[in-house]
Amino acid sequence: MKVPLLDVNAQNLPLEEELTAAFTRVLHSGRFIMGPEVEALEAEVAEFVGARHGIGVTSGTDAILVALMALGIGPGDEVLCPTFTFFATAGCISRTGATPVFVDACPGCFNLDLDDAARKVTPRTRAVIPVHLFGQSAEMDAVMALAREHDLHVIEDGAQAIGARYRGRGCGAMGDFGTYSFFPSKNLGGFGDGGMVVCNDDDLAERARILRMHGSKPKYFHREVGGNFRLDPLQAALLRVKLRRYGDYTRARQENAAYYTGKLSALQGVVAAPARCCCADGREESPGEARVVLPTCCEHNEHIWNQFTLRVRGEGRRDALREHLGTHGIGSEIYYPLTMDQQECFANLPERSRTGNERAHLLATEALSLPIYPELTREMQDHVVTTLAEFLGAD
Repeated sequence: MKVPLLDVNAQNLPLEEELTAAFTRVLHSGRFIMGPEVEALEAEVAEFVGARHGIGVTSGTDAILVALMALGIGPGDEVLCPTFTFFATAGCISRTGATPVFVDACPGCFNLDLDDAARKVTPRTRAVIPVHLFGQSAEMDAVMALAREHDLHVIEDGAQAIGARYRGRGCGAMGDFGTYSFFPSKNLGGFGDGGMVVCNDDDLAERARILRMHGSKPKYFHREVGGNFRLDPLQAALLRVKLRRYGDYTRARQENAAYYTGKLSALQGVVAAPARCCCADGREESPGEARVVLPTCCEHNEHIWNQFTLRVRGEGRRDALREHLGTHGIGSEIYYPLTMDQQECFANLPERSRTGNERAHLLATEALSLPIYPELTREMQDHVVTTLAEFLGAD
């Protein structure tokens, strides 16, 4: 049986008639840059996540870049960000001329280690970017407390977490800015690149809108250098079709995660993570002799499960399990094989910005994501569970 890591057609093709109608609507409108489709999606996403403003942009990466630019982050500034994350978070900081300062990861939820973040604040620190990794919120009360204490801006990287919630609040709507990605593999996946910036401050929203249009307002009058960061109306129209079904997609992912957890936690050598993460209550994680640790779903979060990421403990075991799954037709992925401080392009950063990330380094050798997309069948999940059980029995 084949179980791909992701099957976008399983979700998109049943919507073919509605997607075609949306495409035709844009075609007939003659509006191919900005316009009502973009404005409608901006309003719908902002309402969905609980923010005052939505600003459609070209990608999740450009969403982070626009937020940094709107906050005036630049040369001489330092920005705290996780070292265990996708490259865009750190890359955008560097593109502004600021210095990324890499923060270790919590081994339970994979998110920002706030104790390490606090240790790395200096007088040059201007902002912190918590990433809501794999669909689960970072510990935002602690993030906001750190920001208040040191007068820092907060940009929430919600590329994998649109619709996730922290203590009832929407991820992305708590900081100065929130950013989202509509890359096809995301929970609200588009048909190419796309992204969104959200915020609650009228002045910051206006600045972000100007920056995405080359820094011009009115047209051809440039207050500053911005960029061409505009979301296409065609992407907006197609995304609006999928947004209407987003609740169903999320429930299916949550049900799939619960099914995995129930089945996998019954296997010898597998331990289910606690409902409270070590970064939420300050205790150290202790998985004992477990060979596989299941992902944490913190009790105060609504996890939307962009990824179902295991920790496979023991030297070489993660890679061996991935190979075993592959021989049985099961897709998996390593998010992420290198941390940001291990990337060659950051080798010349000051030593202080690249040290103290040992737990993230360990996660990079252990993390393995299984298929979790909404259209998985129970038969497909059972095949994953049985194959993993075979590996553990032979290990």
